[in-house]
Amino acid sequence: MQLVRLGEPGSERPFVRADDGTTYELGGLTADIDGRFLAADGIARAAAALAAGELPRVSENIVDSLRLGAPVAQPGKVVCIGMNYRRHAEETGATPPAEPVVFMKAPDVVVGPGDDVLIPRGSVSTDWEVELGVVIGKTARYLGSVDEALEHVAGYVVSNDVSERDLQFRTGQWDKGKSCENFNPLGPALIPASEVPDPQDLGLRLWVNGEKKQDSSTKDMIFTVAEIVHHLSQVMVLRPGDLINTGTPEGVALGQPDPKPYLRDGDVIELEIDGLGRQRQTARQA
Repeated sequence: MQLVRLGEPGSERPFVRADDGTTYELGGLTADIDGRFLAADGIARAAAALAAGELPRVSENIVDSLRLGAPVAQPGKVVCIGMNYRRHAEETGATPPAEPVVFMKAPDVVVGPGDDVLIPRGSVSTDWEVELGVVIGKTARYLGSVDEALEHVAGYVVSNDVSERDLQFRTGQWDKGKSCENFNPLGPALIPASEVPDPQDLGLRLWVNGEKKQDSSTKDMIFTVAEIVHHLSQVMVLRPGDLINTGTPEGVALGQPDPKPYLRDGDVIELEIDGLGRQRQTARQA
């Protein structure tokens, strides 16, 4: 089962896709796929309604005509983990961190998986980052152990944590280089946590103009999803609908020899994670 949102920006509607690819309306069950829906055991209710044949089927012609939006309505917060892959730390010359490196993105940068990536005006160092996105489904506050952390995850999603490196590193204020317009394509679908047996065994890949740039596995993470959720719960309250970007593997433009192949107007970015789907965006000058 996949949870998706279709429609123009700001007017997306909730749908669910069955394993055979058929799409069904969720509007009778919820107004949107958001924190309130997730907190109210919405995924289980959607699965039960789908299994019982209670959801209206949508024709594929209608589905194909609609824009694919981010699968979760604007998160309350977007929390990011930096330098969380061993080989990514190596390629950038960084020392692997002793505890998770945490920074934030503005929530309104989250857009659909096919929406344009906007290169900021004056930017010469806009970079790509394929990441496993974690969507919180139950409030996590001072969790007692790592073992209980995954119980608070609603599902997983493909995330592109786009970064502007000059803004990120010029003053050491990472949020500046992470919160530019359209800097977090998300989707295509929210996959329930119950359908991802092991989030630490997922291949993730990214291409620019057809050339593979990133090809790794979440096995290379320094801190696991469970460790990240537990750690964050000690320093902030994670609420249903919040998004965690768990870090990117090696292969970003920042780690390449000079001249670094940062994104330029017209570049096409494609990325995927095993079992979670695929994105495709075009870089456009803002």
